[in-house]
Amino acid sequence: MAVDASLSEPRRAQWRSRLGFVLATTGAAVGLGNVWRFAYVAGENGGGAFLLVYIACVVLIGMPLLVAELALGRIAQRDAVRSFELIGGARRWGAVGWIGVAASFLILTYYAVIAGWVLRYLAGYATGVLWHVPAGEQAQAFAAYIAQPIEPVVWQFVAIAASAAIVLAGVERGIEAVSKALLPVLGLVVVLLAGYGLALQGGEAGLAFLFAPDWSALGRPGVYLAALGQTFFSIGLAMGVLITYGGYIGHRGGLAATAAVVAGADTVFAILAGIAIFPAVFAFGLDPAQGATLAFVTLPQVFSVMPAGIAFGLGFFLLLAVAAITSMVSLIEVPVAVMIDRLGWPRRRAVLMLAAAAFLGGLPSALGFGLWRAVTPFGHGILDLVDHAASGLLLPLSGLATVLFVGWRWSRKAALLAAELEGSAFGACWWMLLRYVLPAVIAVILLGGIAAL
Repeated sequence: MAVDASLSEPRRAQWRSRLGFVLATTGAAVGLGNVWRFAYVAGENGGGAFLLVYIACVVLIGMPLLVAELALGRIAQRDAVRSFELIGGARRWGAVGWIGVAASFLILTYYAVIAGWVLRYLAGYATGVLWHVPAGEQAQAFAAYIAQPIEPVVWQFVAIAASAAIVLAGVERGIEAVSKALLPVLGLVVVLLAGYGLALQGGEAGLAFLFAPDWSALGRPGVYLAALGQTFFSIGLAMGVLITYGGYIGHRGGLAATAAVVAGADTVFAILAGIAIFPAVFAFGLDPAQGATLAFVTLPQVFSVMPAGIAFGLGFFLLLAVAAITSMVSLIEVPVAVMIDRLGWPRRRAVLMLAAAAFLGGLPSALGFGLWRAVTPFGHGILDLVDHAASGLLLPLSGLATVLFVGWRWSRKAALLAAELEGSAFGACWWMLLRYVLPAVIAVILLGGIAAL
């Protein structure tokens, strides 16, 4: 299939090094999904049984799609929309990319709200404001905070402003440089927290919950849907992030290996976070199936009574804050790259416009627990509904469109060449998964998301 000659034009920005690319892509993948979301989803779906299914999903679903998205971006050297147009040979194929861009923006709007909660709790543990919340009253304290009309909005703004400042500095001096600085910090903090969790007396039950599967849980279809959804959300699949970051690769070599490193690091990070969280929860007799409030209610209850709980709480919310910022950076860069490529806007204008739009778009989610609490479309709170629309509908729709494009529109030869898998057994397996297996699996996720409305 012929590809537009403009594919050979140099990209306006590129990663300085392969290490910078790997760290930036890993930073995009490692986020709140690995700590906050992984912990409560695993807690609600049987712990060890969920972990087994999740790892299988990462290998069989996440890795092939991750390679495909990076290959699309690298060969096209353009944003998440233009890449599909150039490779597909017609402007109409840009619709595939627009779904991912829409999902990325929608996730950004409420992700910033949750990141704001994290920053507020980090500040509270750093200043001592949260040291004196009486044991057992963390739920009331959290509910009172998110119901306020001003403070959550202020922290939402801080989260967006901090992330936008990094993107404003550019691909090399901003995203790549910050990823190189923050990813080692992220790794060190999660290892220290995991080590502390392992040392807690009575924490063995938490490890058993995470690593000793309850085989009966495998009989519940919801476990598989949860694991598939977590795979998309955690790695950052179908959001346009990987295509955008792939578009900044200026070299050939090691694409599949890079994808394996990113997926592996993302999974290991989630497991380490689980080792930090579940032993602490079980050591103090609390329920791991607490849902989305696990990080903001259950764990602060633990911190209030555990030895060195203030230091642990500070480290935990530092971990969450760094993870949130690195992921928000990638969510901002996706639509910014589209504005720069398609509209010719300078980076500064694109970033400021996008950040302002994301802030305004996130206000309903920020106010949905207070002033707009009575607004419950389809029986859901505003943030929950936006999360479901993005994670349960747009992400699987974008993923389905992407694998159908790669497996059926892109020629086998061109796709394998772009993915650097030509002539390999893994390449043949990758192609078959994209062409036949992934469409069926992702369609099931999409149908599950529609049914859950």
